[in-house]
Amino acid sequence: MVPEKFYYDNKIVRNFIYASIVFGLVGMLVGLLLAFMFLFPNLTNGISFLSFGRLRPLHTNAVIFAFVGNAMFAGVYYSMQRLLQTRMYSDLLGKIHFWGWQLIIVAAAITLPLGITTSKEYAELEWPIDIAITLVWVVFAINMIGTILVRRQRHLYVAIWFYIATVITVAVLHIFNSLELPVSLFKSYSVYAGVQDALVQWWYGHNAVAFFLTTPFLGIMYYFVPKAADRPVYSYRLSIIHFWSLIFIYIWAGPHHLLYSSLPDWAQNLGVVFSVMLIAPSWGGMINGLLTLRGVWDKVRTDVVLKFFVVAITGYGMATFEGPMLSLKNINAIAHFSDWIIAHVHVGALAWNGFLIFGMIYYLLPKLFKRELHSIKLANIHFWIGTLGIVLYSIPMYVAGFTQASMWKEFKADGTLQYGNFLETVTQIIPMYWMRAIGGTLYLVGVVLLIYNVVATVRASQGVTDDAAEAPALEKLSNKRYGNEKWHSWLERRPIQLTLLATVAILIGGVIQIIPTLLIESNIPTITSVKPYSPLELEGRDIYIREGCVSCHSQMIRPFRSEVVRYGTYSKSGEYVYDHPFLWGSKRTGPDLMRIGGKYNDNWHFNHLYNPQSTSPGSIMPAYQWLFANKAADYSQIEQKMFAMQTLGVPYSQNDIAHAKNQMSAQAQQIEKNLFNDPDFVKAYEASKKKAAANNEKFVEMHEREIVALIAYLQRLGTDIKIKK
Repeated sequence: MVPEKFYYDNKIVRNFIYASIVFGLVGMLVGLLLAFMFLFPNLTNGISFLSFGRLRPLHTNAVIFAFVGNAMFAGVYYSMQRLLQTRMYSDLLGKIHFWGWQLIIVAAAITLPLGITTSKEYAELEWPIDIAITLVWVVFAINMIGTILVRRQRHLYVAIWFYIATVITVAVLHIFNSLELPVSLFKSYSVYAGVQDALVQWWYGHNAVAFFLTTPFLGIMYYFVPKAADRPVYSYRLSIIHFWSLIFIYIWAGPHHLLYSSLPDWAQNLGVVFSVMLIAPSWGGMINGLLTLRGVWDKVRTDVVLKFFVVAITGYGMATFEGPMLSLKNINAIAHFSDWIIAHVHVGALAWNGFLIFGMIYYLLPKLFKRELHSIKLANIHFWIGTLGIVLYSIPMYVAGFTQASMWKEFKADGTLQYGNFLETVTQIIPMYWMRAIGGTLYLVGVVLLIYNVVATVRASQGVTDDAAEAPALEKLSNKRYGNEKWHSWLERRPIQLTLLATVAILIGGVIQIIPTLLIESNIPTITSVKPYSPLELEGRDIYIREGCVSCHSQMIRPFRSEVVRYGTYSKSGEYVYDHPFLWGSKRTGPDLMRIGGKYNDNWHFNHLYNPQSTSPGSIMPAYQWLFANKAADYSQIEQKMFAMQTLGVPYSQNDIAHAKNQMSAQAQQIEKNLFNDPDFVKAYEASKKKAAANNEKFVEMHEREIVALIAYLQRLGTDIKIKK
């Protein structure tokens, strides 16, 4: 057949690379600021939108969806066109995808610091942005599927398989985890509650790592590593095994984030079994990547792109070995809630995703801009300083995790905790936090060097032009297999069948785990003493969510002697039936709060939130002084919130909703009365009242302030059942 001439779209690739670099710098700067907040907790004192709890989700979203996401799209758009020998299906869809994704990122950057959040890890964005994500993802999927259907290369290369699995799985995960009932434009409640919400969230959370941070980058690895090494992939057969086993097994592993929690044991055990199995396909992919370099290892010494790729694949291997190990219950009992998990996550993020992206960028720059990289020497310095940054970041966090776990669990001979004061475990690991900050700084310096190298390369070029190519159109073949054609070779030229099989593979695990937990009541035994939150407590819970308290405090006491002695009786699944969303947390920078209710008086909470160091010397908790000035939104949305909760099954009566504001006022005034029992508080309160009058400023009564609602929520926690002393 006569070859057809066409042009590859390089401009869309360039745009996504630029966006990845810019947002990557922002996300890492925010991460470095957070690292220093562990050392200087009041670094942004008094600025609510720069507080740790609000910036932490901004950091994770910026790094995952802005830095890594944009780089993923750049790699997919570049490699797909060349693997399929066609221009992307639609330039217009590509532009909508690009600008839509950037607008979503900007929306996240605005809303998260304002405290507009669902609190669900990696899915904090509120419902209007969730809808926008869905629409933009559909645009991406149409463009990708359309490109596959008009391809000029019959067989789909392994990278395309991983891209297909990414598109369908991320869509399924995002839609089902984001089912929420809106209260207003910026507020919603998850349709799931407690244990069910936790299972769906970590089904999403674990597989967001799997199908957003892993599978598309495996596709990128399968394309760029052979290209950079000028060698074919080590094993085609291994790539088939790697792909199908990975996408089938990965989807089952989410419950390993909830071991020893109130999740039913059968779900926990399923998560453990499949997590351990996951090491086989993961390492199969790593081996396939590294052995692709057989015969050209000498090039790794001189080729900076291959250096980044080798460390990236090695980081993938380390993270995917450690993940299954962390899913073993005896190891999880040590690591969970500690800084060990922070180390584990960042080995994957900094090495696997970060270094693969850097290698890809250094590979693409000469291709896109038709000139040599400005400075190979600078790229090599970036490699070494980035590698040192990863080491100095991760090793101290492993040490911190081991230290925390051992101190949390240590007992004296008389049966009391050796370190009964949680702060003793915090102050012990401050030196590790210093090293973490230094490591993060080095990694960021490497990114700055990359940016300089990119800018210098671009400025010396004539800009990006689309590459010319030619290839004949495909001849139409029947669906039957020909001669000795293997079944997978047949499948590789049938994209619709491949997509359907991949969809079935990723749905099986989710269906088997989630549906029984949602529908079979025996999984979550009812506790009759557990009642819905009062209107003021519900308002306080929303403030707790807004301020990101769940980033540092858990609400899940595991059935360990050390935790029961430290916090109180272990958590029961029935305690969380009215929690939309669940707030179990995944990190203990501070102590668990599940049984905090009644442990301290209202004045202690008041002083602790105004100046944590006044009640807890050595604390690294920041002050939340804006809560003491803010009026509690005059309770204007409380009826809508309670009605939404009622719709979700929380047993509020119409009478409860009708009298919600009166109930809130009565409970708030009781807390105000409790606060006035402290003479020092009364003295300070009267002084502030006089000062406001002298300055002609409006004075907000104590019972109207947000701090009172938050105290009400904290004093409620764990009081529905008898606490074991």
